[in-house]
Amino acid sequence: MKVDILAIGVHPDDVELSCSGTILKHIALGKKAGILDLTRGELGTRGSGELRTKEAMNAAKIQNVSFRTQLDFKDGFFQSDETHQRKVIEQIRKHQPEIVLCNAVSDRHPDHGRAAKLVADACFYSGLAKVETMLDGKAQQAWRPKAVYHYIQDHFIHPDFVVDISDVIELKHKAIMAFSSQFYNPDSKEPVTPISSKEFLEQLNGKMSIWGRAINVPYAEGFTVNRYPGVNNLFDLL
Repeated sequence: MKVDILAIGVHPDDVELSCSGTILKHIALGKKAGILDLTRGELGTRGSGELRTKEAMNAAKIQNVSFRTQLDFKDGFFQSDETHQRKVIEQIRKHQPEIVLCNAVSDRHPDHGRAAKLVADACFYSGLAKVETMLDGKAQQAWRPKAVYHYIQDHFIHPDFVVDISDVIELKHKAIMAFSSQFYNPDSKEPVTPISSKEFLEQLNGKMSIWGRAINVPYAEGFTVNRYPGVNNLFDLL
């Protein structure tokens, strides 16, 4: 299934926290989007890989994405090497996205920056015809996305551009809270983590509010780029 946007996260909930508003907005505009999780987040302090997979599929339904695939890489110990890159290339060639959204280039969690490089490298190599891949017994055609954008996670990285998500903010909150094992629940008996506090969600809203204020809207999501984007005319920037 070809999609316009493929959002990739190393852990289930990376996409929901960081770019689900952008996904929801573009689906509302008639675009197709899918999600690819590189791991099941099995090293997370709360819950389990099986539970997070169930939560991830519920979040996918809320966002109305065309599919959600999990590659089952080893959480915490995957590498940006040929074996892992080929698995990502297979998915890129299968779904032929125009745009790929992926993890922050650097972050508190070391998996995030490593995944950012893995995905960016795979997007490039996916466009090389001499990198041969097979899926379901069939040779795949080379495909390179037109753009790779990195969403921003825990570290406050200055964005290169932001996307207004004000109209879908409540639905984004609902998608995040599909991961009930990970986020604030006053009745939970699980250990407290940096993302399970009530303050974390308030801080997430605050970050989106700061980015929104820069473009005079209530909420926005921020992205960084390795290659600067172009516009047809100056009025596209208003």
